Order: sequence, then C-alpha cells, then structure tokens
Amino acid sequence: MDQLANIPWALVAPLLVLQLVLALLAIVDIVRIHDTRGPKWMWVLISLFGSTLGPIAYFIIGRKSQ
Repeated sequence: MDQLANIPWALVAPLLVLQLVLALLAIVDIVRIHDTRGPKWMWVLISLFGSTLGPIAYFIIGRKSQ
C-alpha cells in the first residue's frame, strides 16, 4: 500500500481523465459513423486498450473524411 501513497495523483488524475474522455469520444464516433478505414471492432479494441494513443490513432487514421 505504500506504493499507492507515493503516486502523485495531482499529475496522474488529469491524464487518466483525458484517456477516458478520448476513449469514450472515439467509441461514440465509431458507433455513429457509417464507414471507417478497417473494421469497426478493431478500432473499438484499439481505442479501449491502446492507452491514449489508440483513440488518437483512430481520429487520425481510422476515421474516413466525408
């Protein structure tokens, strides 16, 4: 338990919130958009398990411009 006390939560918490918001935005967009580059299930997995870079990769690479 001493390890959890040593974590600087004031720095870590905003990054965790950013990661959660990006993942949720990406998943909502994947569900709402008609077509993506690659299968939608793949982008959902990348967005969920790809840390902060997964959703960013979806918005840059996976989303087709209309």
